[in-house]
Amino acid sequence: MRLSIRPRHVPGRVTTGVFILNSGLEKWGAAEEAAQGYHGMAVGAFPFLEKVPPARFLRLLSLTEVVVGSVVLAPFVPSAVAGAALTGFSGGLVGLYLRAPGLRKPGSIFPTQSGVPLFKDFWMLGIGLNLIADAVEHR
Repeated sequence: MRLSIRPRHVPGRVTTGVFILNSGLEKWGAAEEAAQGYHGMAVGAFPFLEKVPPARFLRLLSLTEVVVGSVVLAPFVPSAVAGAALTGFSGGLVGLYLRAPGLRKPGSIFPTQSGVPLFKDFWMLGIGLNLIADAVEHR
C-alpha cells in the first residue's frame, strides 16, 4: 500500500493530529461546567451558537476534534485533504480568537494572557495551509 503523504508532512501532521485528537477525547466526557465554559466563549464570538445547548455544543466540538485529529493522523489520507480539514478547523478557532473579547491586546493581534492558549491556532492554520500548498505545487 502506497502512503498518500510525503515524509516532510509527517512531523506537522503527527503533532497537530495528536494534539487535536487528544483535545477531543478529553472533552468527550467533560462536566456540565466545562460545557458551559466552552459554549459561553463560543457564543461570545459567534452569537448564533446561543441556540445550541451547552452540552450538545461540547459533544459536537469533541466529535469534530476527534474526526479532524484522526483525518490529520491517518497516513492513507492525502495531505491535501488533511490540510483542508486542519485549515477549516483551525480557521474557525482563529476566528474565535479574533472575535472573542479579552483575548487580544487592544488594537493588536497579539494575545493577552487569556488569549495565549488560542494564539497557537495560528500555527495549526499555517500547517494546514502548508499541506494544501505543497499538494498543489506537487501536482
